Amino acid sequence: MINSLELTNFGPLPSISWSPLGRINLIIGPNDCGKTYLLRALYSAVRTLEDYKRGQDPREMSEILFEKMYWTFQAARVGEIVSRGTLDPLRLKLGFWNGEGGEFSYEFDHAASRTISEIRCTANRRQSLSVFLPSSEILSAHAVILASRERDRAFGFDEPTIDLARWLRGPQMMRPETAEFAVCRQNLQDLMGGLIEYEDGEWVFKKGSQRFSMGETSEGIKKMATLDVLLGNRTITRGSTIFMDEPENAMHPRALSDLLDIVAALCKSKENRLQFFITTHSYFVLKRLHLIATSQEDAPAVPTLVLSRSEDGATRWEQCKLKDGMPDNPIIDESIRLYEEKINQGDSW
Repeated sequence: MINSLELTNFGPLPSISWSPLGRINLIIGPNDCGKTYLLRALYSAVRTLEDYKRGQDPREMSEILFEKMYWTFQAARVGEIVSRGTLDPLRLKLGFWNGEGGEFSYEFDHAASRTISEIRCTANRRQSLSVFLPSSEILSAHAVILASRERDRAFGFDEPTIDLARWLRGPQMMRPETAEFAVCRQNLQDLMGGLIEYEDGEWVFKKGSQRFSMGETSEGIKKMATLDVLLGNRTITRGSTIFMDEPENAMHPRALSDLLDIVAALCKSKENRLQFFITTHSYFVLKRLHLIATSQEDAPAVPTLVLSRSEDGATRWEQCKLKDGMPDNPIIDESIRLYEEKINQGDSW
């Protein structure tokens, strides 16, 4: 598991130092402050450790990292990812814990083109796979997404989305790795009110005696189905890191609350060693995770990174833990503003 993060001059993020991290970690802030960018930075680093020396892959770590960053951020030169207006290099360092130990770090400057030479790694190679769940579902469109890369080799869909499309291509084991995963998968199926199955080269949703193509189902069902499939085909295993970008999109608040309870259940077992990083604009997500964090003594503390914009447009950050209370942030501020506006208007509503 990732225990600490330090980065400087990474695109829209001038500087972040975040530790200690936990099993569930939350990132909140307004639009265009770098929340998704931060998830992609973490994803490309962790996936580098996962692909290095996997199977018969002969590539050096620097080659893998370059490829991850090239297709994730889709810049002609990796030097374009360095924050503009600075002469200092981009730096990222991850610290690991829970038996993994060690660190992974790299840096490069504006002049970098297709090589990343300054890499330091004392972390163990990861056997598991990290998964990025984007704000929009891709289960119904994974074949089209794959064609854009595998056939056309074109920019458009980033590396996290392409990886996810590959893992949704078809069934593998179709049974969870642990008893806890099996229970969570059953809870997902109860929440969806049906089953996801792979038939004749495509995913279908079965509800009772009825059968629906994925294109006929709601986006919320597809997003829950994606997590169900990844648990079933063993893409998500012990030690996986799951990045969830705005899970509230297309989700009813009650279903969203139930989904977050499933996330908490997946993280409850220390043996599973799962870790989640979640971005959100939703008060429902923030409040539900706060209730989860304060539900019992051994509940996840939910370390939270609060991003904001200064008057000059620079991204600022603060960190806290939801176990200690709800942070000051634009999500709560807007909820209070709307409530006060309603009170001030009296019965006009």
